[in-house]
Amino acid sequence: MMLFSQARGLPVLTLAEADEIGVVRSLTVDAPSGVVTHVRVRGRHARKETVLAWGALHAIGPDAVLVRSAAAPAEVPSHHELPGLRILTETGDQIGTVQDVVFEPETSRIEAVRTVQGDVPADRLLGLGDYALVVRAG
Repeated sequence: MMLFSQARGLPVLTLAEADEIGVVRSLTVDAPSGVVTHVRVRGRHARKETVLAWGALHAIGPDAVLVRSAAAPAEVPSHHELPGLRILTETGDQIGTVQDVVFEPETSRIEAVRTVQGDVPADRLLGLGDYALVVRAG
């Protein structure tokens, strides 16, 4: 298991040449399917952001992210920062704020969303937007 906060700032290296292309800025999530779909990389010397599809990754570990290809995906989904986002139930009740996200680095599967009140299991995730993460009422 890994936390989004642990992945943020990791160096991103190409597998073949071991060239550093930047550092992990954030991870993009598809809430209904409960997976991380893309990695957003901030260049080391430029303010340019690169978006990599999860499938382009070879491995993600505690010290670095290795990518097979640094090519941008054909389609880039919209991105919403999860940490700090409010959490609402499908009936509109606010149940907290996202503190962090637990995910499985080998599969990109989200395990839980961490809040001050406790973890929200990934099977409760319904949708994600600019305003909130929407979950099934527990």
